[in-house]
Order: sequence, then C-alpha cells, then structure tokens
Amino acid sequence: MHKLTVQYFEPADGEAFLADYRERHVPLVHAVPGVQRFTLMRPRGEGAPYLVAELWFVDGDAMKQGLSSPEMAAAAADAETYDVARRAMFTGEVEAL
Repeated sequence: MHKLTVQYFEPADGEAFLADYRERHVPLVHAVPGVQRFTLMRPRGEGAPYLVAELWFVDGDAMKQGLSSPEMAAAAADAETYDVARRAMFTGEVEAL
C-alpha cells in the first residue's frame, strides 16, 4: 500500500473548516481514481495538526495515476482555498509489521 498524508494546522475557524472540508472536499477526494481508503483523524497533543487526511492506494503506480488525475487537481485546488496556518503533505509506502 502507498499513502498520501495531508496535515492541516491551525485553521482560522476550526468548525467552519471541518464543515467545508466534509461538505466540499471529501466528495472531491472520493472521486480520485485508485483511492482504496480515505480516512480523517483529529489528533491530540502538543504541536499536532488540527486534521490529518490519508488517501490509501494499492501500490505506487495507482498512487501516481491518482495524484496526476484531473480529479486530484480539483481536490488540490479546493485544498488551497482553506484558511489554515499551514499544510504539510507527504507520500510513502506503508509497511505492515
């Protein structure tokens, strides 16, 4: 499995951010080809992001195709509209132990 992780930090209005994210962004992500699983987490702890989104793909090729799709471009454009202090995004292969 391969995964794209997106971390959102310090939204200007947390409740409005979550409402918009669930209403607008989630359907866009569900349309991305090759996404096997899409999860959200509200982590706790000092320095933790406000929201973590994870998009899971069966392998690197599926992730590459999904990330280069028009559907991902639409999701990425939407992500740019959120009023957050910063966003961190990274990909990687997931190893089950």
